[in-house]
Formats: sequence, structure tokens, C-alpha cells
Amino acid sequence: MHGLPDDSEELIDNFDLFDGWEDRYAYLIDLGRKLPPLDDAHKTDANKVRGCMSQVWFVQREDAEGRLRWDGDSDATIVRGLIAVLQVLYSGTTPDEARAVDVQGIFDRIGLGGHLSANRRNGFFAMVERLRGFAAG
Repeated sequence: MHGLPDDSEELIDNFDLFDGWEDRYAYLIDLGRKLPPLDDAHKTDANKVRGCMSQVWFVQREDAEGRLRWDGDSDATIVRGLIAVLQVLYSGTTPDEARAVDVQGIFDRIGLGGHLSANRRNGFFAMVERLRGFAAG
């Protein structure tokens, strides 16, 4: 998955390697750098995620097995890192698995809950809702 952790447990373990928020923040930015950029043709109003202060686009891809496949991008470095976290948590899940993801629990376990502004947190959960909408069909 573009050099991203394979699953939520690996993601959590990687964040646990860092003691301070500055190191976790740097790791989050590094995750965002591993995302391939979204083609400009997909950066349309229809693909824009509402509720984010930054520009954020999500594009759902077809999957013959009914699993959630999508790409995302943002004009903000930290938001690209948040998109990478969501790629780890949601990409390749079935609709039932997507509904069962404990995003808030994972968000808190990796230390993001207390270190992002209210606007960033709201934007993060707007992205989660968009993904849940993709999963619902």
C-alpha cells in the first residue's frame, strides 16, 4: 500500500515508537509523503470532501470483490498524513469491516486526538464520513 503500514495494529505500533508529539507529527507527515498524488483531473468539486478547511479530494475506484478502494489527496501536508492513516484503516475493507472500524479509538491510541486543532479533527471525521458513504454504496 505505497509503503504504508499493512494494518491498524502496525500503524499503532509505529506511532508507539515515538515518545513525543513532534516525532509523531513528523511520522504523520512522512506517511503523507508516501501517498501518490491524485491526478489533477480528479481534483473536481464532485470529489471534494466537504467539512475540511484544506482542499481534500477522495475518488472511489472500482473493485470486483466489493471492497473499498479509493485514492485521496490534499493541498495540506498534515492532511495528506491523515489521508494516509485512513488508507491504512479503510482501503481494501468490505462494507461491514468499514463500518466496524473504531476510528475514534485508533485516533486516540496514536495520539492524534489531543494534538490536532478542532478544525483539523472535524475535517478528519468529515473524511471518515465520506469513506463510510463509499462503503455504504
